[in-house]
Amino acid sequence: MQTNWDDLRLFLAVAREQSLSGAGKILRLDPATLGRRMARLEDSLQATLFAKSPQGYALTEAGRDLLARAEAAEQVLRSATAGLPDDGDRLRGQVRIGAPDGAANFLLPQVCAAIAEGNPDLDIQIVALPRVFNLSRREADLAIGVSAPTAGRLVVQKVADYRLHLAASESYLAAAGKIAGLSDLKGHRMVGYIPDMIFDRELDYLGELGVTRVPLASNSVSVQLNWLRQGGGIGVVHDFALPAAPGVRRILMDQLSLKRSFYLIRHADDRRDRRLGRFAEALGAGLKQEVARLEESLSPD
Repeated sequence: MQTNWDDLRLFLAVAREQSLSGAGKILRLDPATLGRRMARLEDSLQATLFAKSPQGYALTEAGRDLLARAEAAEQVLRSATAGLPDDGDRLRGQVRIGAPDGAANFLLPQVCAAIAEGNPDLDIQIVALPRVFNLSRREADLAIGVSAPTAGRLVVQKVADYRLHLAASESYLAAAGKIAGLSDLKGHRMVGYIPDMIFDRELDYLGELGVTRVPLASNSVSVQLNWLRQGGGIGVVHDFALPAAPGVRRILMDQLSLKRSFYLIRHADDRRDRRLGRFAEALGAGLKQEVARLEESLSPD
């Protein structure tokens, strides 16, 4: 029996999210309704597409076969509509960006707000999670990464370098006494990532310093910065985040200065998608400009 595109669209969401609730949030459909649609699809194909359990919906062999065909159909549809002009050459529809929370909290809001200002029919979603996003499962339309992936069918573009330094609050430094060198960090309370939750080796800043104990640790950059603002200790901070944290200043800049990069990552199948291409171009340029603006606004300390 022939399957229509709407059935495949719903199937793709469930297959990628591996749950009715997750797919329902993306599709804005009630999970019960979505479950009935999947049951109807299985009946029409006379095949079991999912192995259902309390842990979610896992694809069967028949489901994996349909996934490959559905993704091929999806790409044909994307390619067919990629070159269509937008009214007034404006972007429209929904774009979802996956990003680590440093970029998501301190860069993307202002960059995306500027893009949205000129494209009132565009819906931008930012998923701020400290992990690598799977674009093949369509967890996002594009992602910001802190290293360039080497596996998968991806298009990777370096968009900006950024710098990080040790920093602490004025109140902590006033109570801590003189900190003249990196060796003086011993005995100070360090703020950083939870060691076993560092999802990219580029983020293991304290490990490079030989720090083995992190008394105040979080997988969130924002939590770490707020600890520093409260006088919690010393940590490595993005320079571009410091304008949002008055009272926190950089230290030992001549002894430790880290440079990292942001990469814009897209699925290779989207290269012909004109709309996503234009959005990616605006996003990359905006990120580069915003990093430069925020870093240049800092005092020499």
